[in-house]
Amino acid sequence: MFETVLVANRGEIARRVIRTVQRMGLRAVAVHSEVDAGLPYVREADEAVAIGPAAPAESYRNAAAVLEAARQTGAEAIHPGYGFLAEDHRFAMQVKDAGLVWVGPSSAAIEAMGDKIRARNLVAAAGVPVSRGTAAPVVDLDAAVAAARGIGYPLMVKASAGGGGMGMAVAGDEAELRAQFERVQGFAGRMFGDPAVLLEQYFPRVRHVEVQVLGLADGRVVALGERDCSVQRRNQKLVEETPSPAVGPALRGEMVAAAVRAAESVGYRGAGTVECLLDVETGDFVFLEMNTRLQVEHPVTELVHGIDLVQQQLLVAAGRPPSFDPATLRPSGHAIELRVNAEDPVRFLPGPGTITEWREPSGEGVRVDAGYAVGTTVTPHYDSLMAKVVVHGTDRAEALDRARAAVADFRLAGPKSNLAFHAELLEDPRFVSGDYDTGLVAAMRA
Repeated sequence: MFETVLVANRGEIARRVIRTVQRMGLRAVAVHSEVDAGLPYVREADEAVAIGPAAPAESYRNAAAVLEAARQTGAEAIHPGYGFLAEDHRFAMQVKDAGLVWVGPSSAAIEAMGDKIRARNLVAAAGVPVSRGTAAPVVDLDAAVAAARGIGYPLMVKASAGGGGMGMAVAGDEAELRAQFERVQGFAGRMFGDPAVLLEQYFPRVRHVEVQVLGLADGRVVALGERDCSVQRRNQKLVEETPSPAVGPALRGEMVAAAVRAAESVGYRGAGTVECLLDVETGDFVFLEMNTRLQVEHPVTELVHGIDLVQQQLLVAAGRPPSFDPATLRPSGHAIELRVNAEDPVRFLPGPGTITEWREPSGEGVRVDAGYAVGTTVTPHYDSLMAKVVVHGTDRAEALDRARAAVADFRLAGPKSNLAFHAELLEDPRFVSGDYDTGLVAAMRA
């Protein structure tokens, strides 16, 4: 086992990874931008290195600066967290070329799953259900119009290299396709450096359900249940839970088997997530994408399975077996995660600021993964996520009760926050019943 791990990230995920690294008796190195020097994860690391100004391109996405920090501190492994460099196959290769251990899947697996079209084709060949869509990049408007005739309207227009809910639009007819195609293509070129566009069948009512997979050092891939991520605003997740209220034993078996096949198709190692769309009307599911990293919502899986996914990532990276027996592991109870963002609870617009009050909820079944504390500042340079309130109960009803109490007990002042939205959601009859889809937030704000 390596002895020193550099965490190439910031905020709550850096703090969370550092906690496990130190619990395993290893040394944790943090990196930070100038504006993040006062955040808790920087103080809690065994060593911290400033790597640049606030702009992500000059700090957290600056591969050369991160590798230099590893060299300076004697780090033997790099854990990328999520976002920034986590799904950059070139960086994964640079880490390997520098003689360091990359805590994640191979650069080849990251590259294969990072292209939505290639990923669709790979998993389809492995027998995973996919929606109607283009099997090759659509590079011009005429080709898009022609392809749409075979797919049918409405359809989804997506940046092939996109992720995180960005670079997507719905076209209900040819006129909308003509308008949205050029917009998405332009965005894809600017944001991802790749103007390729994917056209896919659009499902009016779906749930967003994903399966946690773990590729072991011995080559096996195991699945650790599913998460429902259907509570979203602007195609980005706000709340996640496991198990999904919409998934029964038979469907769960099908989804888990498909996720394992998808991961096996690229020789996957480490923690990853296979995301699917579940058609509310038919009960059928199709592959959406694979995230080749740790997910923001991984704590709900940890709570129902009683394992530490970051620990498993580090063990796999070191060539060791997991800390649990996959043959006997069984989930227990129900878990819900609420993302506490620095944004207003109605329109979800960012509202950064200095935190003047911060008191986290506690109690049985309550966990808080936070990146900030009183006196620290949420800046406009990064994602608005401040903390994750995660609750676990013997069943969904108990988890909901604990979530309501935790939200009510969270004291936060300074930046805007969406805690009021979570309080509203936890009383909404559609969410409480479990009968909801990705349109829930829009319906609540209609």
